[in-house]
Amino acid sequence: MYGNRNPIMRILGVARRECGIIMSTPIYIFCMVIFPVVMVFFFTSLMDDGLPQEMPVGIVDLDNTATTRSIIRRLDAMNTNKVVARYATPAEARAAMQRNEIYAFMYFPEGTTSGIMSQRKPKVSFYYNSTMLMAGVLLFRDMKTVCTLASAAVGQTTMRAKGYTDDQIMVFLRPVSVDSHMIGNPWTNYNFYLGSFMLPGVLLLFVFLVTAYSVGTELKFRRSQVLMRLSGNDIWVAMLGKMLPQTLIFLTIFYGYYIYIYAFLGFPYQCGWFTIALIGFLSVTASQAFGVFVFGIIPSLRLSMSVCSLWSVLGFTMSGAAYPLFAMDPMLEGVGQLFPLRHYFMFYQICVFNGYPFSYAWYNLLALVIFICLPAFAMKNLRRAMLEYVYIP
Repeated sequence: MYGNRNPIMRILGVARRECGIIMSTPIYIFCMVIFPVVMVFFFTSLMDDGLPQEMPVGIVDLDNTATTRSIIRRLDAMNTNKVVARYATPAEARAAMQRNEIYAFMYFPEGTTSGIMSQRKPKVSFYYNSTMLMAGVLLFRDMKTVCTLASAAVGQTTMRAKGYTDDQIMVFLRPVSVDSHMIGNPWTNYNFYLGSFMLPGVLLLFVFLVTAYSVGTELKFRRSQVLMRLSGNDIWVAMLGKMLPQTLIFLTIFYGYYIYIYAFLGFPYQCGWFTIALIGFLSVTASQAFGVFVFGIIPSLRLSMSVCSLWSVLGFTMSGAAYPLFAMDPMLEGVGQLFPLRHYFMFYQICVFNGYPFSYAWYNLLALVIFICLPAFAMKNLRRAMLEYVYIP
C-alpha cells in the first residue's frame, strides 16, 4: 500500500504520525516547548541588570576615622555591592561569610589613617568568597578600587600642599593612561555574554535528548515495524519524516529566542537576520543528526540518551566560551572540534557578534554540515535495528 506512494508523500505520512505521537505524549510538549521557553526567560531575567547588583558586604573598622568612613561610603555607593553589616572582629565577619550572610568584608586595623598620612603603607585586608567566582572577582575589584582611590586622594592632597600642579600630580599618580576599547560588548554586560552562549547550549541539550528519546521509543514501545511499513522500509524516509515535526518545533523555539533577545532585549549583533536564521537552522539540524547518529551506532534508548546528555554537557566546557580552547591541552583542543556547540559558538562569535563575513567562519560552517551528514554512516545499522532488534529493558 505504502510502496506505491512517492517519497515526499511517505515523509509527510510519517510526519503526521509523529505529530500524533508528540501531541499524545506530554514529555514532548514539556521538553520541546515548556522547558525551553522557561529556560529562556529564566536565564535572561537572571542577569537583567547586566551585572549582579547590591551583593552584601561587611565591614570591620577598628580605626573608625573620617578617612575609613569615607572609603566605606565610596564602597557602598558602588552598584555591585551594598554594605549590610559591621562587625567588631574579623572572626565575626568571617563566621558571617561562612553562613552566606555576606560575600566579602574589608578589615581596617587600628592606625590605618595615621599610616596613610605618614606614608607608612598600612595594610587593609580584603576577604572574599572565591567559591562564587563572579561575586568574588567583582567584589575584590570594587574593594581594591576604593582603596586605590583613597590612597591617590591622600597623595594628591599632599602633593598640592607641596606646590605641584594638577598635571604634575596626574603624571605621578597615573604614569600610564589606559584607553580600553571592549569590542562587541563595551557595556561589560554579562547577560549579553551568558545569554547568547548558555541558552543555545541548553536548547541544544533538549534537541540531543529528544532526538535520541524519540527514536529509541520506537523500539521500546514496539512501534518500529509500523514506522518502517509506513515509510516503505526506507530508513531515510522514516528518519526524515520523524525528525521533520521536531525540527519545525525546535526552529520555532530558536527563532523565537533570537527575536526575543535581539528585538526586545537589545542584545548586540553585527549581522543580518539571514545569518542569525542560518546559524539556528544549522545548529538544530546538526544536533538532531548527531542524536540520530549516536542511536544508529548504539541502538539502545538508555545508552544513546546517556551519550547525548554527556556530549551536550561537555560541550559547555569544550566550546571555549568559559576557557579558551587553544589554551587547553592539544589533545583536548582536537576533541573540542567534535562538539556542535563549539562550532555554534565560533560561528556566533565571528559572524553575529563581530560581523565578519562567512568566509572567516568557513571551517565552523563546514563542521556543522559534516555533523548533519553523520547519520549516513549509521543508517544501515539503524535500519537493521528498526527491523530486527528487540528492546531489552
